Amino acid sequence: MRTSNPALNERVFRGQPMAFGETMTLQGTVNKTGILLLCAMATAAFSWHVFFSAGPAAVNGLMILGLIGGLIFALVTSFKAEWSPVTAPIYALFEGLALGGISAMFELRFPGIAIESVSLTFGTMLVLLMLYKSGVIKVTRKFQMGVMAATGAIFLFYIVEMVLGFFHIGQGLMYSSSPLSIGISLVIVGIAALNLVLDFNFIEWGARSGAPKYMEWYGAFGLMVTLVWLYLEILRLMSKFQSRD
Repeated sequence: MRTSNPALNERVFRGQPMAFGETMTLQGTVNKTGILLLCAMATAAFSWHVFFSAGPAAVNGLMILGLIGGLIFALVTSFKAEWSPVTAPIYALFEGLALGGISAMFELRFPGIAIESVSLTFGTMLVLLMLYKSGVIKVTRKFQMGVMAATGAIFLFYIVEMVLGFFHIGQGLMYSSSPLSIGISLVIVGIAALNLVLDFNFIEWGARSGAPKYMEWYGAFGLMVTLVWLYLEILRLMSKFQSRD
């Protein structure tokens, strides 16, 4: 079992002790995912309100706090899965602060883009879940390796782009609305979406393996990480389409 999501991988599930009481279930993981989403939506709504009531400058501190706090608690959760019942909700709360501010900035320039991106994100997740559960998409070893390789390539692409940006080389490629830029974003959105399928598979595998009950929170956290990435990529893609209008 493999996944490109660093939060959900075979090492994590194998590293947990056998559960002698309640064990991880699919329904439990779904419930925990819903809780994390509500946490993120609550703080995102707060950042959104601050942005439009007090101005863009007023939300900068909240966004920085959200980004740093989210990163810290994501790392803590990744290395300490048994702490996830506490750290995963905190991660979601911090992440919401950042997402609310980012979404508001896009919304100011492109009215309606936030709700469209949210709808597309959850619509994509539901469609892929149905395709996975119906067996249309089968998570084979080749499928896993392909998605992992593509995700790794995207990560390296972002690193190279960031380094080149420091030297003002090739700036604007990922932020322009050129056909090449849109094409790259479409590929990235597709790979991010396929990571959801791997997440579904690993959560299901964890439940079948009798993982401890707290792994429901950890599985929900891993799924949340992918959803955040997918949403941000869709938000950027939608902004490129609207820039061409």
